[in-house]
Amino acid sequence: MLFQNEIEQNIKRDNWTKANKKLIGKMLAEFMYEDMIQPDIISEEEHDIEYDLQISSSKHYYFKAQKRLFDSFDVKWTTVYIVENGKEKAADSAIELLVDLQEMIGMSSETAGHLIQELNSTLIADVHLLEKEPKTSDELIKEDYALLEGYMTGHPWITYNKGRIGFGYDDYLAFAPEQQKELQLSWIAVHQEIASFQSIEGLSYHDLLAKELSETDRIRFEKKVTELGSDSSQYFFMPVHQWQWTNRIIQHFPEEIAKGQIILLGEGEDRYLPQQSIRTFVNQSSRNKHHVKLPMSILNTLVYRGLPSERTLIAPKVTAFIKGIGEKDPFLKKDCRVILPGENASINVHHPYYTKLKQAPYQYLEMLGTIWRESIYTYLEEGENAITLAALLYEDHNNKPYIKSLIEESGLEPEEWMKQFFKVVMDPLLHFLYQYGTVFSPHGQNTIVVLKDAKPHRLAIKDFVDDVNISDQDFPELSGLSGEFKKVLRTEPPEGLTQFIFTGLFICHLRYLSSILENNQMLDEKTFWSLLADSIYDYQESFPQLEERFKLFDFFKPEFTKLCLNRNRMVDYGYSDGEDRPHASEFGKVKNALSLYKKVSRASF
Repeated sequence: MLFQNEIEQNIKRDNWTKANKKLIGKMLAEFMYEDMIQPDIISEEEHDIEYDLQISSSKHYYFKAQKRLFDSFDVKWTTVYIVENGKEKAADSAIELLVDLQEMIGMSSETAGHLIQELNSTLIADVHLLEKEPKTSDELIKEDYALLEGYMTGHPWITYNKGRIGFGYDDYLAFAPEQQKELQLSWIAVHQEIASFQSIEGLSYHDLLAKELSETDRIRFEKKVTELGSDSSQYFFMPVHQWQWTNRIIQHFPEEIAKGQIILLGEGEDRYLPQQSIRTFVNQSSRNKHHVKLPMSILNTLVYRGLPSERTLIAPKVTAFIKGIGEKDPFLKKDCRVILPGENASINVHHPYYTKLKQAPYQYLEMLGTIWRESIYTYLEEGENAITLAALLYEDHNNKPYIKSLIEESGLEPEEWMKQFFKVVMDPLLHFLYQYGTVFSPHGQNTIVVLKDAKPHRLAIKDFVDDVNISDQDFPELSGLSGEFKKVLRTEPPEGLTQFIFTGLFICHLRYLSSILENNQMLDEKTFWSLLADSIYDYQESFPQLEERFKLFDFFKPEFTKLCLNRNRMVDYGYSDGEDRPHASEFGKVKNALSLYKKVSRASF
């Protein structure tokens, strides 16, 4: 199958040009932010600055941009053009820009070659999104949580955000979240000699299976195992993604398949919809059933999208820890009414040989497992609906921002809407940090805003085991945690812990939201960031007993270490197959816009 119809319908010249131009603007903006390029200013007119990026004596890129706070830039993608050998031409190839910048940025040819592949995959996805059913932002604010995810355009900061190395075009059409194709998960039986089941207290394997599988499926699967001469009570049944089975499990676990330790059972009845992370699936047959997180060993953004064994094993314990805090703390439970969808159960399968290798590539240690996370729908009350933070950055085909439609629907002024937003989002995040030395990574996928009447109402935070980190300080609130627990979650010094909110939320999400509001004359950026500062001070004034921790985790200091995501792949880490997942690169400092609102002297509260 050559997909001639799909190619002709989606990969068209005009859309290809538009997608490239938009990506070029993003590349220039983010490479400037990460100090990988330093174009010259050639003119300034009010807020608009014209830049000249010299590639060689005969080739220059020219473009206009506006400076933003946090050392950021809003590059106007429609203004970029090239002058080469004295002739002006359109800048309409993101790949050409990447190749032009190879020497300037210091990319190896190996890295640049792989990155061309990732950028092309990203562009293919972008043109598909341009051809996607043109629902307006006014329509999308009524869209269901799981379906809304399929309209998102990917990570706002990472330029190769839909690289998905490992997917063929057939896989893209079948499994990419923006395709919004429901699928039935395959199930396998794994012998208990090579697998382990973990769960929160009170949830047994049989209870979980009774909730997740129909009786018809369970009987069918047990019969399959029995027909092969094995005892089904000696196996764990678990879902596996079709791509992972075909591309990883058969090739890496053939011995276990031959010995009958892994048995393919067939597809379950329920239908699922993939979410932005690609490896998380929302049950569409029964919304109250768990969301399922499965390894898919494709390389997307910075990492292979597997399930690390050590984190899969400890996921239910992390859930017990996080939810225990939420249940016992009156501010979180009664005032914030924060939602914490737990990772209630997991199955992990160790590979018998890769696990014995010293410094084995991490991708081979996270190929087979499952995590069951509570459904967000089970927490929603009458009149509530949920959206990920990522949705707030969406702009429709007519360039109308999703957030503009939301604010119009709410009947509030933008400033009042953002005040509510910051209170809803910041109060629980700050309380976990200051009171418990515990922080989430509140980026666009993990953070869910629950709306009521189109207004921010309360917060849900997910993905505990991958993204919860704890303080290395001697806090009594953390004294009961085991060494193993602290090792898996990672302990961080004060700035490192603060960075999860500073970079994960402020840099990775809010600076883009602020720019959208500024560009659409809804709220200027100084007012935006002042509202965020006010929300932090409002929280602090309510908890004066934590003042020493406010100083320890200081969101108002003049600078933070600049964490870089594009630089990580392009310069520092490349495409090496190391034993650890790559982390954001550190390069220089970023001026903290919140320091503009620091209170010079603060009387005791």
